[in-house]
Amino acid sequence: MKRTALFLACLALASGSAFAADAKPNTLTSAEKSAGWQLLFNGKSLDGWKASESPGSFTVQDGTLVVFGKRSHLFYTGPVANHDFKNFELSLDIKTYPKANSGVYIHTEYQETGWPNKGYEVQVNNTHKDVKKGAGLYAIKDNLEAPAKDEEWYTMMVRVEGKRIQTFVNGKQIIDFTEPTPAAPPANMAGRFLSHGTFAIQGHDPESKVVYKNIKVRVLP
Repeated sequence: MKRTALFLACLALASGSAFAADAKPNTLTSAEKSAGWQLLFNGKSLDGWKASESPGSFTVQDGTLVVFGKRSHLFYTGPVANHDFKNFELSLDIKTYPKANSGVYIHTEYQETGWPNKGYEVQVNNTHKDVKKGAGLYAIKDNLEAPAKDEEWYTMMVRVEGKRIQTFVNGKQIIDFTEPTPAAPPANMAGRFLSHGTFAIQGHDPESKVVYKNIKVRVLP
């Protein structure tokens, strides 16, 4: 019970609903620092990140990461945990625009072209024609209902601990999935299982525009 209460408190902290008075974009409050949160995006540049086949799909504008252009993936390659995560809580503030499609990969690794072969994709989609909506685990445990509205900021949290993956939008749980042993990924997604690795943000297609800010992580034991 104590562990659940602690996690919910950390979830509120990461989402900005707590300590909002002294929170500024792409910074950490003293309470967040004490809780072990670390920034992955500084709001000024793409330092610590590396894009794949179409790097122009990612730009920094007004303190946000703008994802808009041809298919590409932006991989975290920075110093936090030597960009190799296993158990963690990842928090991102996201704003989608009409027809937007994006995603956040976990336990992945850099590759120059194509959709990442390794790790899970946490979907980012509110109104794109794809029926798989935001905060679902793409093609593994999908969410079929849009968790937020276009052109409004929302906070998505991803928590991985052992074999369990949980996702939340604005504090509401969307997915609670425990990977079977052995893992059973789809035949065309052989690398879709938990191991360890970095994060990647997806640029899906030229009509998809999504912006991100306050990208931060808390490493768990």
